[in-house]
Amino acid sequence: MNGAETRLYHAVRRIRRVEEVIAEIYPSDKIRSPVHLSIGQEAVAVGVCDVLGRDDVVAMTYRGHAAYLAKGGDLKAMMAELYGKATGSAGGRGGSMHLISMDHYVLGGSAVVATSIPVAVGYAFALKKEKKNRVVACYFGDGATEEGAFYESINFSSLHALPILFVCENNGFAIHQPLEDRWATPDVCKRVEAFGIPAEQIVSGDIFDIRNAAQSAVAQMKSKSDGPHFLECHTYRWREHVGPNEDYQSGYRDRADASAWFDNDPVEQLGKTLAADVRVKIDYEIESEIKEALQFAEQSPFPDESELEANVFAV
Repeated sequence: MNGAETRLYHAVRRIRRVEEVIAEIYPSDKIRSPVHLSIGQEAVAVGVCDVLGRDDVVAMTYRGHAAYLAKGGDLKAMMAELYGKATGSAGGRGGSMHLISMDHYVLGGSAVVATSIPVAVGYAFALKKEKKNRVVACYFGDGATEEGAFYESINFSSLHALPILFVCENNGFAIHQPLEDRWATPDVCKRVEAFGIPAEQIVSGDIFDIRNAAQSAVAQMKSKSDGPHFLECHTYRWREHVGPNEDYQSGYRDRADASAWFDNDPVEQLGKTLAADVRVKIDYEIESEIKEALQFAEQSPFPDESELEANVFAV
């Protein structure tokens, strides 16, 4: 049995089940912030993070659960953060959109489109000065490539040959607006290449295609110090932009459009490669971990009122 398939299955299945449980809990109002689920998009987070070293850095967006977990972020701290509890990854202050785990080199997410990109570039600039052969993987959606901060960031990173892998999770929509109504030309890779950055498009959604491309890019950045690389990974968001439900009845997309992505679900495709007893064992371990994380979140205290002005610059 291939160890990589076992490891990758555990990672994508864990993310999928965590988010499905979040979707189940959300209507109860126990979760104290909006949630942007990555159900259907897990292969991008896992495929890239699987080739990163422990001290490599991940930057992410408000749709950050998958990247946080794929990089090793603590599930108990994540669930407590969603519940607004003091034991959360940001002390209950940030919620779903601002997960952070510097112990695992996960930069805090941001609720504003594209704003995590220049932060990631700044961190990559620091890593280059540090000269310890570390890289940043920066996740963002296709909508973020329409922001000025994106172009300023890729220009700066190319100019200074920074060790950053830009990962565009292209799910085809900016909230409800399809890509063809937003991009004059559909080839973002050509736009990025104009800044002297190697760019690769992966349309299959296959986790091994994503992993192989990321592995090659990271290896080149670490061995040749040749500056940034860019991956455009086609994927598909199964649930609504924000919230726990499906939204195929909303009029901006049709469930039939998602059928190919359902058929090529990375969780099921990887699961089929494993022996039945191995898969059952992994699934059981994941369910047990989720149960413990929920109990931790439920039983944790809310922040004390004395913390209200902690870390506040001015009041």
